Amino acid sequence: MTTRPRGAAHRVQTLVHDPALRMILGWIAIMALITLVGALGFTWIEDGWSFFDGLFMAVNVLATVGFSGDHPLDTLGKLWTMLLSFISVAFVFGTVGVMAEALLQRASSGNRKRRRMQKQIDQLTGHFIICGYGRVGSMVARELTAEGHDVVVIDIDQTSTARAAEDGILTVPGTATEDETLVNAGVQRARGLVTCVDSDPDNVYVVLTARSLNPDLFIVGRAGSKEVVRKLRQAGANRAVSPYVMGGRRMAQLAVRPGVVDFIDAAMSNTELDFSMEEIPVLEGSRLVGMTVGDLRARGIFTLAILMESSQYDHRPQDDRLIEPGEHLIVSGATETLRAIDEHV
Repeated sequence: MTTRPRGAAHRVQTLVHDPALRMILGWIAIMALITLVGALGFTWIEDGWSFFDGLFMAVNVLATVGFSGDHPLDTLGKLWTMLLSFISVAFVFGTVGVMAEALLQRASSGNRKRRRMQKQIDQLTGHFIICGYGRVGSMVARELTAEGHDVVVIDIDQTSTARAAEDGILTVPGTATEDETLVNAGVQRARGLVTCVDSDPDNVYVVLTARSLNPDLFIVGRAGSKEVVRKLRQAGANRAVSPYVMGGRRMAQLAVRPGVVDFIDAAMSNTELDFSMEEIPVLEGSRLVGMTVGDLRARGIFTLAILMESSQYDHRPQDDRLIEPGEHLIVSGATETLRAIDEHV
């Protein structure tokens, strides 16, 4: 992912490249130029007029106030006044037309971008949907994209969707509690959904809606309390997480066994070591079915545990233990070896 400028410099760069802002600045510059030329014209034409007198008259004419002041105009001055009036009216009407055209072009351009992005989303399968692009959602998106997964962000806030788009992530504007929004994000074809909006009731409702649209979807919900954790599980979430509980638990583990935590982080990130840990689902018809734990060991894959269909763990599988469909293997080994296995299951 490309690195983008952030902070004040990024905002200034965005404003400078904004067509609407450039048009407004251009309008102000041209209006100031016309006013200056008008003031100089009055100063030159009318005898005894100071620059301020000319500027005062030019502003009155361009603003269509009609107040001529204490200085009567001669014939040439009146002609100059009429010329300025025509220029002012023509410029104002021309500006209105150009701005209307620019607004229509922007709306049309936005619709084209939205349709183009929707086509990209419609082609995705096995992707992840993130509901809410706040501090938690953006971190989830960063981790998933770093591992090479396709991500679609749903957020009702235009600022958040714009920030996600800047980060190179596909977006769907709207509320994730609505069926249409989730369908537009490809929920029926998605591998998983993470809902981390700020409202606990909304997170519960997102889980209910997503589960009704895709019974096989793996759903992770953000909870603000233990009570909400229970409700998210009842609504259909496979996992419910409280960032506060998880953060406190992680800090405690770092204080007690920092080396273990750092090693697991490195193994899970697939970046610092040529070694990783993965969860491999064993599907019906997979080539893993019928193999033994020893067969995997011979290929350099170490089975740490097996999550059985009963949701129980076999945490010390023996070499002669057969692998059965519906199980999930918790394995470790060389990153490339695990990736090759994961791509052919």
